[in-house]
Amino acid sequence: MGGSAGGALAAAVSNGGGLGLVGGGRGDPDWLDRELAVVAAGTDQPWGVGFLSWAADVSAVELALAHQPAAITLSFGDPLPFIDAVRRTDAALIIQVTDLDEARRAIAVGADLIVAQGTEAGGHGGSRGRSTLSFVPVVADLAAPIPILAAGGIADGRGLAAALVLGAAGALIGTRFQVTPEALVDPAITKAIIEGRGEETERNTVLDIARGASWPPEYPARTLRNQVIEQWRGREDELAADAEARRSYQAAVANGDLPPLPVWASEAIDLITDLRPAADLVGAIAAQAEQVIGSQWRK
Repeated sequence: MGGSAGGALAAAVSNGGGLGLVGGGRGDPDWLDRELAVVAAGTDQPWGVGFLSWAADVSAVELALAHQPAAITLSFGDPLPFIDAVRRTDAALIIQVTDLDEARRAIAVGADLIVAQGTEAGGHGGSRGRSTLSFVPVVADLAAPIPILAAGGIADGRGLAAALVLGAAGALIGTRFQVTPEALVDPAITKAIIEGRGEETERNTVLDIARGASWPPEYPARTLRNQVIEQWRGREDELAADAEARRSYQAAVANGDLPPLPVWASEAIDLITDLRPAADLVGAIAAQAEQVIGSQWRK
């Protein structure tokens, strides 16, 4: 959720009882300075900052650490260059992994918490990934006693309860929090997620190529399907070589024919039906998980 999870959303999640994460993405310093000031002013609870390991540099992580977050999250790429900077502080080191090789690397560098992301997740994920249901318990067994969070296709308390039963200590939830008033997203994207269905999502690299994003190809993204994906699916190399097609994509965005960004969306978007304040959402998810787990024990 780089760019869309700003300081207001992170503060609201933390105030609701979760650990709000600012989506630092590639580490733009002006954006970080602004949004980290917002979260620091908005909550007295712990919060963290997430970065893309393949794109951010150490100076961006050090800038974030100067604001004294409780945690730094690293995803997609080698976390090793950032370890020393994090370890010089009291911040917890959270590493998101998409396959077992990444999980072993996270263990080796001393992660305090590991996020096991399944392929149901919205946005980018590993091309060698597995579904959340099968991936989380394997990572939990491999990493023990390091605690695990489940990610991918979790949008309500039932998903959180399932994650706990699988051996996770909790869940990292993205798409559901895109549809909150605190998220920094265009209203067209909010509307598309509420109206979308899981079968209308797919993992692809088409939209990254079309918009000139430099994401490594081993990390495709789950998005809502659109006409650009339909046209270029299976022809990614042609699209990469077709400058006119990429200009047409940018023109369609500028004209409002396409949303300003791809609609990153998990397979669980069927469960997202309303715009709800983030703090309320945290409480509702926790309460539903407690109810589900309690009802199972009573049977």
